[in-house]
Amino acid sequence: MGTKQSKGICSYCAKETSKGAMAKHLTTCPERLAVIAKAEQGKAPPETLYHLRVQDAYIKDFWLDLEMRGSKTLKALDDYLRSIWLECCGHMSDFFLGRAFEYEVSKGRKIESILATNSELNHIYDFGTSSKTLIKAVSVRTGKPTTKHAIALLARNKIPETECIECGKPATYLCEECMIEDEVWGTLCSQHAETHPHDNYGEPIPLVNSPRLGMCGYDGPAEPPY
Repeated sequence: MGTKQSKGICSYCAKETSKGAMAKHLTTCPERLAVIAKAEQGKAPPETLYHLRVQDAYIKDFWLDLEMRGSKTLKALDDYLRSIWLECCGHMSDFFLGRAFEYEVSKGRKIESILATNSELNHIYDFGTSSKTLIKAVSVRTGKPTTKHAIALLARNKIPETECIECGKPATYLCEECMIEDEVWGTLCSQHAETHPHDNYGEPIPLVNSPRLGMCGYDGPAEPPY
């Protein structure tokens, strides 16, 4: 993964755009601007809204663009990341500041209190088989939230394209035995998922749009919580 430029889908107009161009697209997307304009007619008070770029620390083809209400806490962001990307066994998680994850930050802190003085934040889920996530503030605006929830999904990556290790056709499954025992990203097409030897870790699992795929039994569903 990662040999081609990652692409993502805008949540408002469904346009496919490169990772590098997505932030600019979101500032001009007519469908998103219409949603913002409608929200501005509502009764909710305006607040600081943060456009966050969230990406896996290791496989940067997995990324999310989120808009988070500044009044909401890191606990809300933790819940969202667990739901869309991470949750498998109820592991512990924490937020940190610093490129080396030096300073732990309480989940009770409001996101605006963190991003007022820092542009980057880090997250770890599971301190055994860890998933590390990098969070960066792309932009900030003042306005009325477009959702009653803490977070709006602006865009996310398309699931990275991979090839079957047996035949080179597009893959739809992952062999955990290959990954764990042989340290090979054992992606398989549907045909070879039935015939490929995998004796010790069960049947191959479907590919899902999450960087935690195959880790600690994670098998999705990798869907937005709202």
